[in-house]
Amino acid sequence: MDMNKNENKKEGFGSKIGFIFAAAGSAVGLGNIWRFPYLAAKYGGGIFLLVYIILAITFGFSLMISEIAIGRKTGKSVIGAYKEADKRFSFLGPIAAIVPFIITPYYCVIGGWVLKYLAVFATGFGKNVADDGEFFTGFIGEWSQPTLFFAVFAFLTALVVILGVQKGIEMISKILMPVLLVLIVGIAVYTLTIPGALNGLKYYLLPNFSGFTFSAFLKTLIAAMGQLFYSMSLAMGIMVTYGSYMRKEDSLEGSVRQIEIFDTSVAILAGMIIVPSVFAFSNGDPAALNKGPSLMFITLPNVFKTMKGGQIVGGFFFFLVALAALTSAISLLETIVSIVCEKTKMNRFLGTTICFVFVLVVGLTSVFGYSIWDKVTIFGYQFLDFYDFISNNVIMPVVSLLTCVLIGYFVKTKYIEDEVLVGEEKFRAKGLYKVMILAICPICMLIILISNFFLNL
Repeated sequence: MDMNKNENKKEGFGSKIGFIFAAAGSAVGLGNIWRFPYLAAKYGGGIFLLVYIILAITFGFSLMISEIAIGRKTGKSVIGAYKEADKRFSFLGPIAAIVPFIITPYYCVIGGWVLKYLAVFATGFGKNVADDGEFFTGFIGEWSQPTLFFAVFAFLTALVVILGVQKGIEMISKILMPVLLVLIVGIAVYTLTIPGALNGLKYYLLPNFSGFTFSAFLKTLIAAMGQLFYSMSLAMGIMVTYGSYMRKEDSLEGSVRQIEIFDTSVAILAGMIIVPSVFAFSNGDPAALNKGPSLMFITLPNVFKTMKGGQIVGGFFFFLVALAALTSAISLLETIVSIVCEKTKMNRFLGTTICFVFVLVVGLTSVFGYSIWDKVTIFGYQFLDFYDFISNNVIMPVVSLLTCVLIGYFVKTKYIEDEVLVGEEKFRAKGLYKVMILAICPICMLIILISNFFLNL
């Protein structure tokens, strides 16, 4: 088959920087700004940071370059890409495709929560949300406002996707990603001026192994590995889809490194905002640092309330989070739209409209799961929590494990290496890549799956 002929029929990114910003926009989302800081706070600060960075430049790099290379080599969405790589693995595409179909609806629901907080801070009522959780639980506990903000967030996402790869995703990413970076640097610098914040920065950046047991290290390792899926948009079909839009003349290895640096930098900077500020206003209280998912929606508003200029800083912060959530939601929706359009041959507008309706219908189960359906659970999980668990803790590790098996033991690593070398003289990380795909990544996936089974089932 003449793949160049196939690619000419498919819209792609118009520039290397456009691809990098779009892929980085996908990777930079709630996983970086919401999830990464609370995991860092919970799992030893500097120790978690060190483990995560090591995993990102080895484990994360190998999985990301594999997915993008498969997408660019085949020129197809996730369902067709794995089938073209090896017909024996045609089942893997549909499994990977399930992930964005599960995640997109509930991700847009959380995006709606962020829009609500942004609206509250933007209208000067930020202090109203600083009440130890009563505002947040009251907001998600009734269905009307969460539905409205969820629908607005989903509509904005769909609007960008309808505009297409270059005029929509690429153009918006080129605007939003630099703005996001400027905002996060600015807020991080401001945060460090707060009295006591430098002690929090020390806790966050410097590993302290005193009293750190092997059991605690193993939990930190598992948490950091799991975070890579959130932070780098792995095993969701996103990087395969974006890879199919990537130009052959652009450096694949170089692009992945730049995406990685951008993504990891944003995660680290987000932690520099949240961990030092909470540390400063709680005097290093472990209970405050271990608030987990509520750190952003409950703990931080209390910090902004007592901070000089907190109303303004809070407004900028939730604007930053909204931008990050939007860029990731765009990539999630684009992935399911590309699948629908490829399989049905319908145009982008109709495909996006159908997917938008799907997101609204399925997303309402997550909205209602905290309000009018709060008594209904799936295996003890509320709807949103179940969707999150099944996608992130089960399907995504399985997809990554099978991707490693496909590349390492069926099509062989040369399949990816040859694609990396298109337009390049050398695959600099070839040795590292082979070791990771053949041994270390599969072992990591098995550890995640086994630990999730024992910890959650």
